[in-house]
Amino acid sequence: MPSIAAYEFGDFVETACFLKDRPAFALADGTLRLPAGGEKALTLHEGGLLCAVVDEFGKRLLSGGEDGRVVATADGETSQELASIGRKWVGAVAGGPNGAIGFASGRSAWFQPAKGDLKELKHERTVEGLAFAPKGTRLATARYDGASLFFPATDAAPVSLDWKGAHLAASFSPDGRFLVTMMQENALHGWRIDDGKHMRMTGYPAKVKDWSWSAKGKFLATSGAPAAILWPFSGKDGPMGKAPLELGTRGDSVVTAVACHPAEDMLAVGYQDGMILAVRFADSKEALLRRGGASPLRTMAWDAKGGLLAFGAENGEAGVVDIAG
Repeated sequence: MPSIAAYEFGDFVETACFLKDRPAFALADGTLRLPAGGEKALTLHEGGLLCAVVDEFGKRLLSGGEDGRVVATADGETSQELASIGRKWVGAVAGGPNGAIGFASGRSAWFQPAKGDLKELKHERTVEGLAFAPKGTRLATARYDGASLFFPATDAAPVSLDWKGAHLAASFSPDGRFLVTMMQENALHGWRIDDGKHMRMTGYPAKVKDWSWSAKGKFLATSGAPAAILWPFSGKDGPMGKAPLELGTRGDSVVTAVACHPAEDMLAVGYQDGMILAVRFADSKEALLRRGGASPLRTMAWDAKGGLLAFGAENGEAGVVDIAG
């Protein structure tokens, strides 16, 4: 068994991450905890934290909260307010190229370039999620009955990608060819950007709440089943007509969190009972990283070198696994 540094925070762990190689945990109470070497707490939001994501462009943590603010921290010790919209709750946030951010509240998404004015992008229905394309300043929003594609730095009309139902989160494939959304029902939906071709990814017994792209972008790993479901995206049609990989199958617990290794074709799989497995894509070989806990796993993240795995659970259990032991 690998060694584990275990922590107890007593509140829902929204996001586990590494900031300047140090494990950090964003909690629903609005604080960021850095427990290694003696716990430090940084208050990000007054009230509650509603969302927190790692900005892969800027290597920082972005968060939104009940106080209507978007906050960034790169080191976990100091924070910077990037935007504020008063008493409206910020329910989704995303980082973009050149320091840009996007965030959502109610029926609006906002685009904030690193230099320039905040721009509101109004929608007819609530914006639930958003994501930036890997190249160029293109912003996707997830909404009821589909997604919208904006070039927010221009006044061009958005492109509408329609599909019935509530879409809760959005993610571009690392090569920018596909957009995928999580749905309120037990499914994902996707579009090929070039021509709008639909991709239906169904068959989940539970709602998909976590996903992770593999190191080379060939697979999208997802939660929501008794195994991690990995959809293939290497071909021109994405997962259409192809069976997904199923890794870490268990008959008695649903997968609730996934994190692809940053360099290898390997996946960390977290379950409803708190167990964590590492599974190789090629041969499905499994290694036990954590036996279990008292609460479902919510979030997992590898450090840059892929030797440490941070995790957090709904009841505040958290820790860092050193896979080298």
